[in-house]
Amino acid sequence: MMSTSLLLLSFLLAVTAAQGASGFRICAFNLHHFGASKASKNDVMITLARIISRCDVCLLQEVRDSKGTALPKLLETIKRYDKQNKYEALASERLGRTESYQEQYVFIYRSNTVKVTDQFQYPDNLPGDEDAFSREPFVVRFSAPRTSIKDFVLIPQHTTPTNTTKELDALYDVLQQVRKMWKNENVMLLGDFNADCGYLAKKNRKHVRLITDSSLHWLIPENTDTTVKLTTSCSYDRIVVHGERFYRAVVPSSAQPFNFQQEYRLTEEQALDVSDHYPVEVLLEVVSSRAFNGVISFTSSFAVFQCLSCIIYHLILL
Repeated sequence: MMSTSLLLLSFLLAVTAAQGASGFRICAFNLHHFGASKASKNDVMITLARIISRCDVCLLQEVRDSKGTALPKLLETIKRYDKQNKYEALASERLGRTESYQEQYVFIYRSNTVKVTDQFQYPDNLPGDEDAFSREPFVVRFSAPRTSIKDFVLIPQHTTPTNTTKELDALYDVLQQVRKMWKNENVMLLGDFNADCGYLAKKNRKHVRLITDSSLHWLIPENTDTTVKLTTSCSYDRIVVHGERFYRAVVPSSAQPFNFQQEYRLTEEQALDVSDHYPVEVLLEVVSSRAFNGVISFTSSFAVFQCLSCIIYHLILL
């Protein structure tokens, strides 16, 4: 009886693996002061490569590569780690109100599954609300033929903790400008929003249009811990999608943080060397070409046939 149960379990796992292989993963990861110092640590770079190579598109934040050497090294490490896919990087200019502290938004993406079709550095000059952001969004439009929506826009944001409420509300203006400019309703906003704990008071949420507009769906559940430290439990990192079509394209319950400390069996100290944030991620449903569907269908069917054969053979022996 126990053997039969194990065979049934292997059958279900095989089918799940065959079906789940087709997901398109979008991630956002705050790398916590990523620059030459962190890039010099081989174990950290390997862990970053393992994390980022899980994603078709990965937004990186807190890239502070003033020497311009850390990002190329990271990209090369990813390419060496995952030779089955092709990777490219697209970086914003260095952003910040002071020369002493600046960051870049960076998108690392699989060029064999997704293409960049446009980009836009938000000028942050809305009349009456100029200079709303410390690090204004670097907006990128992607074409992903395997996904059910084909074409979508990503708006990244790493808010300043002391100005979270205002910056989150100002993101709504960015969203409206991008929708109008590119005539595209498939927009995702993502990043370290600092949208919890002491940085976004509950009493202020009613003043944030990004929260109150019913056309926007916040995918990372409230009270989800996206921080590495055991002493903190905050939902800082978020993913928000605009519109019902984009929302329906999301694999249900797939939006979550990726606990790389647990997955790779790291100590808290080792994990903090990588970052003090977990990446957040979401899967988009894939509608493949006929040929690709045939491969997946064959793979799924073969897995089902193989496991059913095992079960039938076992039952005959009983």
